[in-house]
Amino acid sequence: MKFTLNGKATEVNASPAARLLDVLREDCGLTGTKEGCGEGECGACSVLIDGEVVCSCLVPFAQADNAEVLTIEGLNGTHPLQKLFMDEVGAQCGICTPGMIIAAMTLGEKPTLDEVKVALAGNLCRCTGYSAIYRAIMKWRGMPLPDESSSAVTA
Repeated sequence: MKFTLNGKATEVNASPAARLLDVLREDCGLTGTKEGCGEGECGACSVLIDGEVVCSCLVPFAQADNAEVLTIEGLNGTHPLQKLFMDEVGAQCGICTPGMIIAAMTLGEKPTLDEVKVALAGNLCRCTGYSAIYRAIMKWRGMPLPDESSSAVTA
């Protein structure tokens, strides 16, 4: 099957019924996309297909045919949001981080905190309590940060 993977034309000979997650990790060697739950509940395996967030553990590889797929590797470790996640301690164990960053890529230029929360609603973090993640995203977009002593930054 042919598709564009992280901006490069790619062809992979894998079963159309294989999970996109497995094709990315095993056939393409891109292990940045993580399997958390394998049931589409945690968002750790989030990637973009044609600009839409999907849980790659639920998507058959056939859906990537002639599509554009973006994984965390497509950001080359140089995206400003990746640095902000580290600076703001938005990444602890790291399992959710790639999916969180990929989901945040769908946000507009000046998102509100509520829009950030909605964009990340399908991504679970068991380590950070979300405040640092929200802070990193809001700083990335140059948006004011809510008062952290209020409940405005909690999940």
